Amino acid sequence: MPESENTMFMRSNGISAEGTRDQYADGKAAKVWEVFIGDKKSRTKNYCDFLVDLLRNKGCRRILDVACGTGVDSIMLVEEGFEVVSCDASDKMLKYALKERWERRKDSRFDNWVIEEANWLTLYDDIRDHVHGGFDAVICLGNSFAHMPDNYGDQREQKQAIRNFEKCLKPGGILCIDHRNYDSICSGGSAPSKSIYYNSSHMTDIKTSVLYVGGKPNIVTLDYLISTDDGVSEFRLSYYPHQLEVFKKILKDIFGNGSYHDIYGDFKEITDSDIPAFYIHIIEKSK
Repeated sequence: MPESENTMFMRSNGISAEGTRDQYADGKAAKVWEVFIGDKKSRTKNYCDFLVDLLRNKGCRRILDVACGTGVDSIMLVEEGFEVVSCDASDKMLKYALKERWERRKDSRFDNWVIEEANWLTLYDDIRDHVHGGFDAVICLGNSFAHMPDNYGDQREQKQAIRNFEKCLKPGGILCIDHRNYDSICSGGSAPSKSIYYNSSHMTDIKTSVLYVGGKPNIVTLDYLISTDDGVSEFRLSYYPHQLEVFKKILKDIFGNGSYHDIYGDFKEITDSDIPAFYIHIIEKSK
């Protein structure tokens, strides 16, 4: 995905900046996002190989995709023979996953694909009927978790969401969760702009702004310009800038200090000189 990323730093009392209109609520962002990443063939080979190999090497069979969006990752996993339960809080995004399931309903793999609307803060209760003995893996990929804001300043809701992810896992199950390299973005640099997830043919320009509240980064806003057959579409998405060391501590506090926890940078082992675009965390629930 060719991207041009410009970073602007704003310090304010927390009032939202004026600019590109947020199109997510009325479904426009979901529609453009489906065009942008909806083609399963556009996923990079590194992404597919990493995720599928990880799940198979860990002996995973039942997968819970807690941020399925339009369903692109879930579709890949269903095609690869995994039993998948997919959920998302956005009905605007889920309609594309539901459409795919309907169109491929004669394939038993897709006929058995479970899709539910669910909120991370009530996730376990929302999908209780599908948890059974727990999932082999919970995945939350594509920088999705950063969509959840820190409404109280202590990350309590983000921690509650991760507790729900952990609760949905069987003993020995793994959570696979990622986030952008916000340390790099917030320190004044820029993470590598090339996408490690998708090879979209649509040219994209992304302008990045960082909002500081009380001297700390609180919101990273990405203003997207995406070319489609209908012209250029623009929309704004906001993210919470997870810092690597803080995120590691949250995972350890929830899963336990003795839990296996590995971190990859752009689907590779991290070296001291690496500045990855994304961090991917793999952490195992105690047996």
